[in-house]
Amino acid sequence: MITITAYNWVPDFARGQVRDLRVRWALEEAGLPYQIRFIAHGDNKKMPYLGVQPFGQVPVFEEDGFHIFESGAICLHIAERSEALLPSDANARARAISWTFAALNSVEPEISAVLDIYLFHKGEAWVAERLPQVEASLQRRLDFLAGWLDGKDWLEDQFTVGDLTMAAVLRSVTFNKMVSDHPVLGAYVERCTARPAFRRALNAHLADLKGPSPFG
Repeated sequence: MITITAYNWVPDFARGQVRDLRVRWALEEAGLPYQIRFIAHGDNKKMPYLGVQPFGQVPVFEEDGFHIFESGAICLHIAERSEALLPSDANARARAISWTFAALNSVEPEISAVLDIYLFHKGEAWVAERLPQVEASLQRRLDFLAGWLDGKDWLEDQFTVGDLTMAAVLRSVTFNKMVSDHPVLGAYVERCTARPAFRRALNAHLADLKGPSPFG
């Protein structure tokens, strides 16, 4: 049985955003059964967990003694088992993998820069100068992506792990509407997250976040 590690409590702003959700979504799309092993805050920074996740993060994928970490790598590992996420044609598979890396390397760092300010630095003196810069940088990436998606349902000819990863990244920008107010990108994220596999994954993810706060 596949086992995925996850927290059973996170702050409100992180609910629906922790990266075990991406992996659950991939497993639901692939039709692979799995179970969740909960990691308490604090235990993720200790052995034996650090022996399988050297940065103390979630999720970790475990199956028959094999472990892999990083949500992008895990999603690709899952996708290798299912044509629902990776097409059988070699060129189409390569394109889907390219989009997975594009989501994680070209789009997510720009989003993370904006998120970091909104979530952790609002009101600090340097933000007035820095925030317009990072938002403009993100906007340029979003404009390029919207240009590619204009007139398309998916990044390529069918929904793939590339779309799953890109939508997971884009939906994290829920607080300033840079994505949701963009006609092409907002519709794209809605199309991806309307998929039954995503709804199952999200519902399970949210249902599991019932543990007490470790901070009192």
